[in-house]
Amino acid sequence: MFKKRENVLEIEEGNLLSPKFDNDGLIPVITTCYNTKEILMHGYMNVEALKKTIETKEAYYFSRSRKTIWHKGKTSGFIQKVIEIKIDDDQDSIWLSVDIGNGASCHVGYRSCFYRSIPLGPIENGRKVEMIFTEKDKKFDPEKVYKDQPNPTKI
Repeated sequence: MFKKRENVLEIEEGNLLSPKFDNDGLIPVITTCYNTKEILMHGYMNVEALKKTIETKEAYYFSRSRKTIWHKGKTSGFIQKVIEIKIDDDQDSIWLSVDIGNGASCHVGYRSCFYRSIPLGPIENGRKVEMIFTEKDKKFDPEKVYKDQPNPTKI
């Protein structure tokens, strides 16, 4: 299915997909909204998740905490419809451009998983850094959506 990684020239300049999965069999994925270009989330895929994503044109990821593949948005109803998949020069990270309509990609209920901003500037000795919420309204209530599901995160 994917070409074996044999030499740098083929990997960097060739036209055959040769993804480099890490020692855990995962490759990092950054996902953006096709329409707005905003970053929605960061996740990981294994071989099976990448294959399913390519074949179905819907995003699948591998959950490191649950050790399983998940179809993004299946529970919330906000399935990520893949418009484009790109891979970086040495084929060790993936960029998905997806359409979620007016939905959300964050299990906390926000549109994007990047819903807080870290202020820049000096950090006074001992002072905690207070983040700023850049998204105020949630697209869904996680308590209702995931009430029958195992906790989507693990601290």
